[in-house]
Amino acid sequence: MVRKVHSSEVKAAVLQKLSQRGVLLEDIAEIVLEMQLPYNPDLTVEICLESVRAVLEKRELQHALLVGIELDVLAEKNMLSEPLLSIIQADEGLFGCDETLALGSVFGYGSIAVTTFGHLDKHKIGIIKKLDTKIGNGVHTFLDDLVASIAASASSRIAHRQRDIEEREIPYIPLASEENAS
Repeated sequence: MVRKVHSSEVKAAVLQKLSQRGVLLEDIAEIVLEMQLPYNPDLTVEICLESVRAVLEKRELQHALLVGIELDVLAEKNMLSEPLLSIIQADEGLFGCDETLALGSVFGYGSIAVTTFGHLDKHKIGIIKKLDTKIGNGVHTFLDDLVASIAASASSRIAHRQRDIEEREIPYIPLASEENAS
């Protein structure tokens, strides 16, 4: 019988795997802050962290993270067939499947997420740069791009929310981090 996996189990697995791979949500929030601070000078890392957590609630992103991290781990253990093993271990520049998997998860957050993902993929900011380093750091062929997709989506989410607040098209509902600050 096929087991139906509850979404809470999937989310817990994603958070555990990110942590095991050395990725803290705070690291991603710092990237979001860097991306959005020029447009929102009142932005805090706490608001960015909340946006990162909200983005990680999306099943499509959770599934992409589980697949990508699993492929990275299998490549570290030499458990993929050739030539795929060598391609992933080398993070072959023409491979593109890593970016494709990550890019698919940002489409739900609009063009801001797509362009931010491209920027992060090119400039390797923060933890993304650390993950992209290939010397003695394990295989992170998929993970660096997936972290960029989380940061890009969280950045876009903040940008859209800020515009809605400015235009008062949605009632202002303080984020949990804003409520705690008062």
